[in-house]
Amino acid sequence: MHANQLMVSPETVRALVDEQFPEWRDLPVRRVAAQGTVNAVFRVGDRFAARFPLQPGDVDTLRRLLESEAEAARELVGRTRFPTPEPVAIGEPGPGYPFPWLAQTWLPGVVATDEDPGGSEAFAHDLADLIGDLRAVDTRGRTFAGHGRGGDLTSHDEWMETCFSNSERLLDVGRLRRMWKGLRSLPRDAADVMTHGDLIPGNVLVSGGRLAGIVDVGGFGPADPALDLVSVWHLLDAGPRRAFREDLGCDEVEWERGKAWAFVQAMGVVWYYVESNPVMSRMGRRTLERILAG
Repeated sequence: MHANQLMVSPETVRALVDEQFPEWRDLPVRRVAAQGTVNAVFRVGDRFAARFPLQPGDVDTLRRLLESEAEAARELVGRTRFPTPEPVAIGEPGPGYPFPWLAQTWLPGVVATDEDPGGSEAFAHDLADLIGDLRAVDTRGRTFAGHGRGGDLTSHDEWMETCFSNSERLLDVGRLRRMWKGLRSLPRDAADVMTHGDLIPGNVLVSGGRLAGIVDVGGFGPADPALDLVSVWHLLDAGPRRAFREDLGCDEVEWERGKAWAFVQAMGVVWYYVESNPVMSRMGRRTLERILAG
């Protein structure tokens, strides 16, 4: 999916786990057939998971990133009624994988890419509850400090141009350009709140049409309150979207800014993953279809 992407085999994971977590030596190691783009995930027994970053980098930088993710996960644990992974330890580099990695608890459930909750109003109510709970966590004076989604919409103009240029044979780029022109200038007055930051279907667990848990929580932090509204365009059909909006009480500008953040994300994944991760590419297409339909 990415240039210089690392390959991680079950045999490598088995050796690293046995060496660094001898108490897990009798637990089976199984690759998780996830559609994620950042980590290779392996299940260790019934209670644990091991996440291995797919893109190489400086060891110290990767370690700081994993420590930051673990700290964000610890801050989030127990702050909502929906389960989230708990960090266990940061694994050390070893033969076959020369970078740090993260051990955490495993959550049961099926990702929303495999069990579509789009038509479930019960799921929409759950999703609104989740985002309300996230927003209620104290920012402790922190503000958005990243360079990705969650700050200024207009800072993504250059990236949008890249996406439009690479999507000419895939999408109705003329119509999408016109839509971005209107979305990018939406005003914002609300202060940053705590957000998950990446509520795509692959990070949402479903059971029986209800929200069962949230994974990949390392991005939990302050951002535009509208950022987590990407989830309604990625996950919900029109009727449940209306139920969600009523629950959360979104005004028109916040609602449209959520649409704008979903637009940015969807435009990026359609062309970038069209061959390397078709599930992600199709997710982006469906999100854009929902946005265009209103």
